Amino acid sequence: MGEDVDTRKINHSFLRDHNYVTEGCLDIITTSNADIISTVEFNHTGELLATGDKGGRVVIFQREPECKNEPCSQGEYNVYSTFQSHEPEFDYLKSLEIEEKINKIKWLPQQNAAHSLLSTNDKTIKLWKISERDKRPEGYNLKDEEGKMKDLSTVTSLQVPVIKPMDLMVEVTPRRIFSNGHTYHVNSISVNSDCETYMSADDLRINLWHLAITDRSFNIVDIKPANMEDLTEVITAAEFHPYHCNLFVYSTSKGSLRLCDMRASALCDKHCKLYEEPEDPSNRSFFSEIISSVSDVKFSHSGRYMLTRDYLTVKVWDLNMETKPIETYQVHDYLRSKLCSLYENDCIFDKFECAWNGSDSVIMTGAYNNFFRMFDRNTKRDVTLEASRESSKPRAVLKPRRVCVGGKRRKDDISVDSLDFTKKILHTAWHPTENIIAIAATNNLYIFQDKVNSEMH
Repeated sequence: MGEDVDTRKINHSFLRDHNYVTEGCLDIITTSNADIISTVEFNHTGELLATGDKGGRVVIFQREPECKNEPCSQGEYNVYSTFQSHEPEFDYLKSLEIEEKINKIKWLPQQNAAHSLLSTNDKTIKLWKISERDKRPEGYNLKDEEGKMKDLSTVTSLQVPVIKPMDLMVEVTPRRIFSNGHTYHVNSISVNSDCETYMSADDLRINLWHLAITDRSFNIVDIKPANMEDLTEVITAAEFHPYHCNLFVYSTSKGSLRLCDMRASALCDKHCKLYEEPEDPSNRSFFSEIISSVSDVKFSHSGRYMLTRDYLTVKVWDLNMETKPIETYQVHDYLRSKLCSLYENDCIFDKFECAWNGSDSVIMTGAYNNFFRMFDRNTKRDVTLEASRESSKPRAVLKPRRVCVGGKRRKDDISVDSLDFTKKILHTAWHPTENIIAIAATNNLYIFQDKVNSEMH
């Protein structure tokens, strides 16, 4: 296996009273491959939004406070800080290039005035501190204004240093570097609810780290067989339970979920629960195993459910029922007849993410042609929306889109043969408490806000 293992109303259930309007399209780049956004993540309050790109950069956006004179400006996000998280490296022992691409970003719960986040590329995880400074000390006795030591013979009197105001400056400093923990490519990081530990997962192993210790980690899952020729599946994603610090789940390329309890044993190779849906023999094909691979798994905010995404569907699982998902939603079933061409152009291996809204009642995931899908769990209604330049005018209401497979075609329908597979929404994020969503479309970041919510401010 090697080392790389909107201008009219939307009449759709939860969007009937909740039309999404454009807060803005934030250009992260120009045109280079390094500027393609590779991850998006809100912090725990939703006031900050971080993106990582293939060039190893992290851009943090801050939500503007409500303005009495301009009530519509509330909810807008502007650039707060930008920094280079990772640089390209080379492993001379294995003759292997290590990309600078940011695979995942995870915010730590805020403990003081500063913010902290973890960012990772394929091999190295870094802990960053983001803090503000708007005052500076002046009037040192032994140092001049530039911080250089004075000639002591020139110091004839003592003075009390004073704190003076200065222009606000955002400082980003690396606090920890967690390296040498993974042989294969890191695909997930997840912060534990104990706020002291986190885990990182690669294709074959999951490690548990303490946030204060960088030189060692504990291997809690290892599915690497003695003979790599016997390898049948890889780990695709992993996440801690939001409340129980001993529970975590990981997904595999075979479409299964394994819930593990760290109280049972130090090495969690033996799961405590296995969630797997039996395959329908009538739907068996050459592509069955590929499209059943789980690309993302997310616990609900309540901790009762799990959301998974495979190539064609999103599924909701109840932690108490292992035999099958309680809900299955078709994301783009019209692509089932196109799997052969999608295999040839490698699109069938695209890894789409999924997200819950704050109340766990609506789920969101991406698709092709810059489309993204929303599903209301209560009414079972769904809608397809588009993140595009045409819909990025401020305050524009998003129009629902419809893909036409055959038969009669409406005016605004798009044919399945006209879909642009180079435009794909892989990374999405939902504000933890409000109906604000962030959509990464190649090199652009789109932020949409619930119209009703925005008009209340």
